[in-house]
Amino acid sequence: MAKLAKVAKVADVPGAVIAAGGLVGGYGVARWTKKRPLGGAVLAVAGAAAARQWQQRAGGKTAGALTAVYVAAFAGSHPLAKKVGAWPAVFGVAGAVAVASWAVADRKSA
Repeated sequence: MAKLAKVAKVADVPGAVIAAGGLVGGYGVARWTKKRPLGGAVLAVAGAAAARQWQQRAGGKTAGALTAVYVAAFAGSHPLAKKVGAWPAVFGVAGAVAVASWAVADRKSA
């Protein structure tokens, strides 16, 4: 029974938090472990979890659009990092994804 309660609490985490955490956590893991595939795994798992939340809260089309924003943010952080630095770029795109998620999906269930 205790395990079921923990699963229910995880399901209440907004997609914005999951997505932003995936972008920041994925970069942090890749940087600190020096294993980019490990960071990519964190990024992918968080992206899938966020997409599931978005689908449940706002439907498939919205989930698809927000997933595209998530992937674009990851890709866009690379050239942005050359201009502002790695961590500011990652935090910037994570914030942008979180705001988009909140505005389009998470706010509806708050």
